[in-house]
Amino acid sequence: MSCLFCSIVSGDVPSNKVYEDELVYAFYDIDPQAPVHFLVIPKEHIPSAGAVTPENSAVVAHCFEVIAQVTRQLGLTDFRVVSNCGLQAGQSVPHLHFHVLAGRDMTWPPG
Repeated sequence: MSCLFCSIVSGDVPSNKVYEDELVYAFYDIDPQAPVHFLVIPKEHIPSAGAVTPENSAVVAHCFEVIAQVTRQLGLTDFRVVSNCGLQAGQSVPHLHFHVLAGRDMTWPPG
């Protein structure tokens, strides 16, 4: 099975990179839902938040460190972080990812 986000990490599929290090890749969403909308993903294939384990949880913490760093660099103080888990919740790519949205009022409850 081919994973879109794994293909983005490998460079086989182009993306508009925001950040990259040895563990994490961040890129702008191709269908933005806010003026600022980027994704932060672990390079390691983890199917969803439901697949986080003690063995792979350190990369999840690192994703949040990257979110804090990138939002500071972009001058964002108000933003939302979302991770959908499963089709019914709206997860369209089965690879753990965090949407970071900013630049507009966010309603609650969402969707």
